[in-house]
Amino acid sequence: MLEISNNVSLADWEIELSAIRATGNGGQRVNKVATAIHLRFDIKRSSLPTIYKERLLTSKDSRVTKEGVVIIKAQKFRTQEMNKEDALARLKDFILAMMVIQKRRRATKPTKGSVKRRLAGKANRKVVKQTRKKVQF
Repeated sequence: MLEISNNVSLADWEIELSAIRATGNGGQRVNKVATAIHLRFDIKRSSLPTIYKERLLTSKDSRVTKEGVVIIKAQKFRTQEMNKEDALARLKDFILAMMVIQKRRRATKPTKGSVKRRLAGKANRKVVKQTRKKVQF
């Protein structure tokens, strides 16, 4: 059972975990032990509330496939258990991040004083650079 919030949780049957071999350079045990975890979570089949499902399905994140499946690969740690915990934590963080409502950005204009100061600074730099030129006799 994965607790997302106080009233939202995911059952174990909704999350599919499979052990795979980690990629990258390893050591002597690299070709023998499957320590990486491949997590698959089907959004459409899940018991999440509809608002969660809508936000997850409309996200532009590369971890969500066209079919509505979240795929997370965890291979940060050397043990399978720690990678499993990492994958579940990343799934929880991803779901919670999709529920955060972004503030709308309002377009603003710079003040007249700030424009004047910026232009004065640019004019000052121009004078400084002109004094570095070779002197004509």
